[in-house]
Amino acid sequence: MIRMVTCAKLKRRLPGLEKPPMPGELGQRIYDNISRQAWEMWQEHSRLLINHYGLNLADPDSRQILRQEMERFLFADDEEEEKPEGWEPEGQSGAKGKGAPAGARKK
Repeated sequence: MIRMVTCAKLKRRLPGLEKPPMPGELGQRIYDNISRQAWEMWQEHSRLLINHYGLNLADPDSRQILRQEMERFLFADDEEEEKPEGWEPEGQSGAKGKGAPAGARKK
């Protein structure tokens, strides 16, 4: 039987993940409240962020930025633009690589 969750991201009842995607409290929160579909959306979005900002997942600061962006992407109630600042689809001219994710911006 498929486990259903009320997805915090997509705001409807959908099939959930088979197991927590990571250990700890955040992994359990995602398991309990995020659908498979929303998790797949996050995985695609995380690749975009990693490539756009040149994040190095061996760097603790980069992992922290990605974790903050993941929480915002999956659980934020606002309809904030989900593409990184300065992002343009491949093949279009423009300033790629400008800006930084919310957690990386200097205050």
